[in-house]
Parts: sequence; C-alpha cells; structure tokens
Amino acid sequence: MRPIRAATLLTAGLVTLLGVPGAAAAAETPFDLYVNHTADAHCSDAGTGTQAVPFCTIGAAARIVAPGQTVRITPSDRYGGYDENLTIDRSGTPGKPISFLGEGVLLGWDNSLTIKGASHVVVRGLQIDSNLRVSGSTDVELDRMHISTTGFSVTVADGSENVRVTRSTLSGVRIEGGSQRTVVGRNKIAGRHDEVSASVQDAPGTAITNNTLHGDCGSRITVDGNSTGSAVFNNVIHSHTYTTCAQDQPRAAIAVSPSAAPGVRSDYNLITDNSSDQVSAYKWAGSAYRTAAAFQAATGQGAHDLVTPPGTDVDSWKDSPAIDSGDPTAPGVLPTDYGQRPIADDPSIPNTGKNGGYIDRGARETQDRLEGVALQLDQPWAPAGTTVKATAVPNALWPAGLTYHFDFGDGTAPVVTKAVTAEHVFETSCACTVKVTAVNGVGEKAFAGSSARVTDPAPLTARFTATSELPQSTDPIGGTRPLSVSVDSSGTVAPWPVAGVDVDFGDGKSEHTSDLSRLSHAYGLPGEYKITVTVRDTRGGTSSASQKVRVDYAPSGYVAVEPFRVLDSRATRAPVQSNYDYWVDLPVGTKLPGHPLSASMASAVLNVTLTDATEDGHLTVWPSGQSRPATSSLNIKAGGTSSNTVTVPVGPDGRVQARLNSGRAALIVDFVGYYQPNAGQKFSPVAPTRLADTRTSGGALGGGTTRTVKVAGVHGIPADATAVAVNLTSTGATEHTHVIAYPDPAKRPATSNLNPEPGKDKSNQAILPVGPDGTVTLYNNTGSTHLIVDAVGYYGKEGKALFTPVVPKRLADTRTTGKLAPGATTTVSGVPAGAVGAVLNLTATETTAAGFLTAYGFGSARPEASSLSTLPGLTVPNHVTTPVGDGKVSVGNSWGGPNHVITDLLGYFSQG
Repeated sequence: MRPIRAATLLTAGLVTLLGVPGAAAAAETPFDLYVNHTADAHCSDAGTGTQAVPFCTIGAAARIVAPGQTVRITPSDRYGGYDENLTIDRSGTPGKPISFLGEGVLLGWDNSLTIKGASHVVVRGLQIDSNLRVSGSTDVELDRMHISTTGFSVTVADGSENVRVTRSTLSGVRIEGGSQRTVVGRNKIAGRHDEVSASVQDAPGTAITNNTLHGDCGSRITVDGNSTGSAVFNNVIHSHTYTTCAQDQPRAAIAVSPSAAPGVRSDYNLITDNSSDQVSAYKWAGSAYRTAAAFQAATGQGAHDLVTPPGTDVDSWKDSPAIDSGDPTAPGVLPTDYGQRPIADDPSIPNTGKNGGYIDRGARETQDRLEGVALQLDQPWAPAGTTVKATAVPNALWPAGLTYHFDFGDGTAPVVTKAVTAEHVFETSCACTVKVTAVNGVGEKAFAGSSARVTDPAPLTARFTATSELPQSTDPIGGTRPLSVSVDSSGTVAPWPVAGVDVDFGDGKSEHTSDLSRLSHAYGLPGEYKITVTVRDTRGGTSSASQKVRVDYAPSGYVAVEPFRVLDSRATRAPVQSNYDYWVDLPVGTKLPGHPLSASMASAVLNVTLTDATEDGHLTVWPSGQSRPATSSLNIKAGGTSSNTVTVPVGPDGRVQARLNSGRAALIVDFVGYYQPNAGQKFSPVAPTRLADTRTSGGALGGGTTRTVKVAGVHGIPADATAVAVNLTSTGATEHTHVIAYPDPAKRPATSNLNPEPGKDKSNQAILPVGPDGTVTLYNNTGSTHLIVDAVGYYGKEGKALFTPVVPKRLADTRTTGKLAPGATTTVSGVPAGAVGAVLNLTATETTAAGFLTAYGFGSARPEASSLSTLPGLTVPNHVTTPVGDGKVSVGNSWGGPNHVITDLLGYFSQG
C-alpha cells in the first residue's frame, strides 16, 4: 500500500537538508554563454561566447561568467576532450548561480577542476580523469559528474559550506578541513586499492545518503575527527573485494572513530556480508561488529540496518531487500535517483521504510518498467450481438499499478479500468481493430491491437473462386507450375470461426487447411474438373460448394538459352528400352546443378537424338504424369542415328517421359529453350525463307570447321530478334557426322542439332539464339556436308504471337486416306481457331523416292523451302513451325515420289 504520509515525510527530509529556498530575483535572466571547439563551430576565445561564435575553451567562459548566467558546453570531438585545467573562482548570488552545463563533456585525461573561493555555483555533466577540489566555497552543486582517478576523485575542503555531490560516478570522495553541511547523495562510488570510498574528516554536518559503494582493500565509509551532526543513511555498501588484500589490513563497511562517534547518526544502511574475517560490517568507536543486531545492541545505532547473507542479489529490480525500505526523512534525501528517476513505490513489495515510507536504499530507485502489452480476444470472430471479452497481458514489473484503456474500434467510448479485462457487445458487423493502452504510475504507455471479425448472424455458406494461376517471374526459386489453379474461399459467409476447409480438386487429389486461406494446385493434364470446397466452423456447422473449371495451358513467350546437354544415356549405360518409360529431368528451378532456370517453365524445347538402335522403331516424348499419347516424336532405323526437335509441356514434377516402341537405343537430350507465361519473347511466323545454301555459296562445310550465317536483319527478320526458328537440312554428306548450330562463336556447346549421313538428305528444325551481329555459327564435326538453312519465324520485341502447348495430338494420317502424290498438296485442319502459327511433328513414311515436304499456311503461295527431307525406305520425322491460315496448314510433296504424311500438333501460336 502507498502510505498517505510518504510525500510529507520526503518533503520534510528535503527541507531539513536544503533549507527554505530563497525568493527568486525578478531581474531579467542574463544570456547564456556557449563553449564549442568542434571542427565546424567557428569558435574564438576573443569573442563574447555566443552560440554563433562560441568560446573555444571552458576557461574563457569561466573568466567572464556573471551571476545568473549558464555556460553551455558542447561535447568535444577530440580524443583528449577540452584538455584544460579549469579553475572556477567567480560567484553567483542567491537565486542566481553561475552554471556550467554539459552532457558527457570530457575536460581532459589528466586535467583537473578546482572551485576556489566561489559561491552559488552549479557544475553538471562533466567527465574528469583527474581530481576535482572544492576549496573555501559555498553553495556548490556537483551533479551527474563522471570522475575517475587515483585517490579521491572529489575533495571538499578548506571550510567549504553547503556543497552537494549528487548523482555522479566517482572513484572516491573526501570531505575534510572544517567543511560543513556537505551532502553526498545518490552516487555510485568505487574506492580503488587501499583507498576509502567515502571519507569524512573534521567535517560537521556531512550527509552520506543513498549511495551505492564498492571498494577494494579500504573501508567503504569512514568518519573521523570533529564531524558532529554527520549522518550515514540509506546506503547500499558492498563489503566484498575483488583482489587479495593484506591479512593485517582490517576494514569495515562503516568505520566511525572514537572522536567522531558521539556526534554521528547511522541507520537504514544495507551491507552485503562476504563472510570474511578481514571485513567487519561496522567499526564504531574502536569496536568491530559483524552483525546489525550486535551493532544496535552496543551503540543504539542502525536499528533498521540490513546485513545480507552471502549470495543475496541486492541489485535485483524485483526482490532486492533495498527496495521500498529506506528512510524518506533522512538528511540529504534527493527527489530523484542516480538516473534522474523519481522515488517510486513498488506495489508488489511491502513498504518497510521509516513510517511506511517507500524510498529505496542505494543510488538507484527501482521503477516500473512497462516494456509492452499484448491483447487477447476470447471471441476474435463472432456474429454481432456476441459478448466479446478483451484481456490485456502486460509486460511490466508492477502490473498491479497499471490502468487500461480499451477501445473496441466501433465508435463506442473506450473502457477505462484497472482490471486487465473488459467486455463489449458489438451491435453491428464490422472488421474492427480492438486496441488497448496500458499506462503506469509515471505516465509510461504501451499499446497493442487485435483484429475483431464481427459478422452478420447468417448461416454458414461456403463460397469460392477458382482462377488460373500464372507465374510472374523467371526466378529459379519457388515458381508456379503449369496448369495451376488458385482456389480462394475467402468469400465464404462464416458467422463463427472456421475450423477447417477441405478442397477436392476433382483429379483424385485433395487438400485440407485450417482457415480460408488461398490454396494452389497444379493439375497433371488439361481438362475440365469439378472442384468441391467443404467448410466447417467451430460450432459444428458444415457447408459445401462445387463448380467446374476448365484447365488449359496458358499462352507463353519463348526464353532462349545457350543449348546444353541434360541427358546422355551412353554415359549412364541406361538405354531407353521398348515398353519401359524413361524419365528425363529438366532444368526446372535448381534441379540441374550449374543450370538454374525458371521454376515456372511451362514447355521445353529439346533436341532429342536416338543412336545405336537395335531395331527399327519410334520414340514418343510427353509430359510426365500424363498418359502416353498415340503420337511419335522421332523415328529410328536399326543401327542408325536420328534426331528431332521436340516441344513438350513440362510435367508437374519438372520432368518429361520417353518410351521406345521397339528394341533399345541410346537416348541423348539437349535443352534448347523454354516457353513460359509472362516471360520471354513473342513469335512471328514467316513463310519459309532460305537464309543459306552452301551448294550455291561457300561450298560444303568441312570437318572441324565453322561457317557464320546471318539470320537477323535479313529477309524480314528484325535485327533485334533474340532467336530464330530455322529448318536445317544436310545433303551430300561424306561421313556420318553431327552439326551444331549455336550463337556465340567462342562458346561451342557439347550438343547437336543435325546428324548427317552419306547418301541421305536429313532435316531438323532448330530454335537458335541469335549471336553477335545477328548471326549464328554452324559447326560440322567430321567429313564434309552441304547445309541449307530455311527460316520459318523469329522471336523478339516485334513478335506478335504467344505459344500455347497442347498434349500431343494427331491431326492427320494419310495412311487412312491414301498417299500424297508428287507435286500434290494436302490440307490439315484442326488447328485451334485464331492461331497464326502451329508447331507440328511432321512424319513422312513409306516413301518411294527421295524428295521433301513443305508445310505452309493454308491459302498462301507454296514456298520453295523444305520442311522435311523424304528418303525411300525410311520413316522421317521433323519438328515444323509453320504459319496457319483459317485454322489449317497445307503440306506439299515435291518431286520425289508418293508419301504417307502423318501430322501431330504440339502447340500453336495466337496473337498475344
């Protein structure tokens, strides 16, 4: 309990110490003086010490300061501080002191301060690494000083009167030489080596009050000589030492000599006991006492002293015996502590001070520390009309002394209470923020808030939206998989908190969540699915909602990369075999070391090669997790090598599958680039246009040599195109070899685009990143071969169309309608409406003579370029990118012989 008389008793102690204040003078207050020698201060000791042109030294101000003036000192920016010995010998007048004010101002490392023959002086906030001496002076206040030196850091001597040494850090203090009525209060004092922490010698009326004293091998407080009327009160005295002291060096926490003892009072001190025979709690009039009880019995002093057992935490903020146990009427009591904090009553600790007072012992006054508050709602989600209880959870030393202001955020008046809880009924629905403000006894505040979802009192009704989820970056971390759908059930009408939500995605998979958060799901293949959302609340209510969604691949831009190999089964000795699925990891995200690419790629462009086949057959490549389509990606002859470009959607696990229909063969897969929504470049198809033909220019490409071909900035392909789609054809090869097409002539990849053979014309489509000056480089490995390069489109800023992949789908097969005769054209329909281009896998089989096929947009003139070279007795596939007219593609046969033509759709381009 806070005693009614506490404030009265404290005031009485202060008046006893300081006397009645004199009346303030009515004269005008003089202007301040300024000292500042930092680099940009423009100081001068020849000036008048204005703020604009301050003094460079404190001494310059000390020589002219007049009564009522304040010298304001800026901290130094130099290592040695102001580096001056300072003497103050000028005086103020009653009510008009001269003041020297700083905040951590270093006088100097070896510089002293002397106050000599002066009166009415205030010095505050200086740091001195030497001695401070007050000599023959009156009414001097030394406050918030930091003085550390060998010997006594502060000496009051030569008959000085009414000197106050307060709220400072000192290495020792000495009051001597007939000085009278000195106050040493609320200081932290640590004596060094053999020195006494606080010494009073022939100094009547000295008050050593509310200090915290440490030391080493000397006594902590000594009073000697004629020191009548002196008092030692409310101190915390640590008697233990940190070094080994001489055995013949007895010392005491409080030592009062026989000559001084009759006139000295001592009480309400706390002494820590270190259980050492060298240290007595008291030495009074020549006799030593180990306990407070023995001391009181012998002297009548120290009736309220505490000598704590070893291990007692007297510095604790929570349960120190120093808390609320001092004498508020003791001589020299100050209204604030070492840290300028006010005297405070800890409501959790009984007031055991004099007459129920609550001042602490020592330099520090324990305070409430209000570090924060939390807010809890018992019903953060409830329909209007429900009683909601708010509970404040404070983080404070003295929670019992707090007042709480609860604002429920609906426009009603705040609830102010000492209780930690408040109840409220919301009349209407709202998304309100409930706030609490906690206020302690000294005005400190802490704040907290919590959301309240106040709903209409309607039945639980599940509602949701399902939308396609598209990637927004090409970051290799995270990512959005193809065919992703976002299910958002936040529109559910839920008067009570949701306990759980179950989402059935309609593909045999489901997911549970504890709230109405958004869920993302990646489907394995396009199609229509029925999504069902079931919501349950905490009151046992259940509601379900369903809707059908169409899931399709999204239009995508193309991202070109420098080609690299992702698989070579010759190195792993694990060939692809008939009737076994083979999974191929793609560089999705960080899956393939050294090749971090987008985690959101939707389709991959691959160059797939089969070699060392044991039987004639064909290979099908498709997205992992889907059923194998009735299409083929490339065909192989026993003992031969065959390659083809394949554009295929990426499976939800970042892989594709491959299966050989007969025998076994080595499988080689090179990664060329990828398509992704909201990324890459758009595509513009062009009628097949010849860019290079070594038969008419440059001659055959020899083994181990390269040839540069201009592919951008020519034939309608813009100079800033980032990639071109070309059909590569080899003819007249002298050896089995491979050809690599790549952008940077200085960085040839370990991949291949075409596998020429003697006696056979072979074709393969490639999407090539554009290199320096709009060129690509062609490399032939061995022998020699002619090469023909036909452009079918480009990717870049001027591109107009985005690519949408499809599950490989067969559009036409002349084996059911009859062969395509030489010079004839067949029309292939089934390309989605609005498409301006298509990606096909075109296959020629049962050919009777060498020739070629050309794919082009329906309704346009047939170009002279080739899309696929036909060979008698062979089944030849090729990846073809072609313009589309009215949803149709025309395929023309050349002069060779009749062919069966199989057309599979891999995807299409539409305006984007």
